[in-house]
Amino acid sequence: MRPRLVLFGDSITEQSFAAGGWGAALADRFARQADVVLRGLSGYNTRWALEVLPRAMEGAAPADEDPAAVTVFFGANDASLPDRAQAHQHVPLEEYQSNLRAICGYFKEQWPSASIILITPPPIYEPARIRDIYGEDDPSRQAERTNEAAGAYAQACLAVAKELGHAVIDIWTKMQEFSDWQTSALSDGLHFTPTGNKIMFDEVVKTLAGIGFSHENLPSDLPLFQEIDPMDPMKAFEV
Repeated sequence: MRPRLVLFGDSITEQSFAAGGWGAALADRFARQADVVLRGLSGYNTRWALEVLPRAMEGAAPADEDPAAVTVFFGANDASLPDRAQAHQHVPLEEYQSNLRAICGYFKEQWPSASIILITPPPIYEPARIRDIYGEDDPSRQAERTNEAAGAYAQACLAVAKELGHAVIDIWTKMQEFSDWQTSALSDGLHFTPTGNKIMFDEVVKTLAGIGFSHENLPSDLPLFQEIDPMDPMKAFEV
């Protein structure tokens, strides 16, 4: 059976299978080598994700075979400010870390051999968030998220990954290394443009390679067309 990659996260994960998305790009890169399983829950924070985790993972992997790796990509909603437009999504920083530990613990119990890859929340471009929420550029308005808050949650995610010994992608820092990331990488100050998806894809591929999961190392499932003898095609399918 092909190995599986399970993508678990909020809307940035749910949208990753859209055209140009980082999840779709993973499915393309590992075509005939691995199955990429999407478990994205738009708008969810870690509190809600933890609550529905067993149901969310139903059918994600066969009962007798662990996925090769699981990405855990939450924090953008947890970091919503408690006194702004999306206050109901806010999760306090210490609870966010506790929830991440519990989510990782669930995966290690259910799938002991699976590698867990934590991903920090991305950076936030506040003017674009104001336009997205209120439909206009209004300097009297306040964004429901800030880059400062997202950075604090990113650091908290990094700390949990270090504590638990899991791989981690610091997309908050990485994305800000690119010029004009505010508009080139983010479509609405939060979600990814094609450029942002490419940055995310490259980081996931690099991290997967670091745990031994790469296009170069994985065999292709079933004989390749070029391997089929035109004089005796059925021979290629013999077990």
